[in-house]
Parts: sequence; C-alpha cells; structure tokens
Amino acid sequence: MPLLVALAIAGCAGANRTTSLTGSSPSPAPDAFECLRNQLKNVGFAQTSYDSDELRITARKFDETVRRPDVTFRRLVNRLEIQVAPGTGNAVTNIAVDAKTFAEYNTHRGPTEEQEKTSTTAQSAAQTLVQKCSQPVDSTSVPG
Repeated sequence: MPLLVALAIAGCAGANRTTSLTGSSPSPAPDAFECLRNQLKNVGFAQTSYDSDELRITARKFDETVRRPDVTFRRLVNRLEIQVAPGTGNAVTNIAVDAKTFAEYNTHRGPTEEQEKTSTTAQSAAQTLVQKCSQPVDSTSVPG
C-alpha cells in the first residue's frame, strides 16, 4: 500500500507543465502591450491572436528539429499566452506570461497536441519578454 501511495504522489508531482512569469512595468498598460507585441519577433515567436480591449496576446513557435521514435510525432509547438493589466501599488502595469510546450502528433483524427514540460525555448522567450517590457522607457532615446 505505501508503494501505491508513493506512485500516486510521484505521478502528481509532474502535473505542472506551464511556466508562469510575472513582472511589472512603469509604463501604462497600452504601452507595455505594444512593447510585448513588438518583442515577439525578436524572440522568434509569431503572434497568433491579440485582443486590444483585454490586452491579451497569444503567440507560437514551431520546433521541427526535435526527433522522436514515434512515427506519428510531427513537431513541438511552443506557445506564449500574455496578459497585461493595470497595476496596483507602485506598479503602473502588471505583465503575466504563461509559456507552454506541446507535442504535435498526426493521428487518424488529424493533428493532436499533448502538453509537455515547458521547453527552454519557451521559458527563455517568456523571460526575455518580461525583462524587456518591464524596463522604464528611456526618454533620451525617443526621437523628437
């Protein structure tokens, strides 16, 4: 019986497969939102959707270099879900980025995705976005 409990606990320990990062920006929420949208290309991600009213962005990056011995495996899909919100206290704006990685398979039903542990590609992209867009705007470098 103790072995069964240990196996159940071990199975639940790896359940968290999303990497969540947060930051705050001294810039107003619309400016931080535009910063994040502009930085996506710099980290190699393509924007898949955005909601300018709710200040949300989703983006993805395919990794076709990974190989697996499963003939139905196609590629890895890294996804970023970004939310910008007005801040509280000293933070003018809060930034939240969820990084996720999925394995894409070709099945008889069509493409199927299974979430996996977040890749270092997705984690580092999320970190870079939060770092770049949490910085104050340097007014000396703004033309005009």
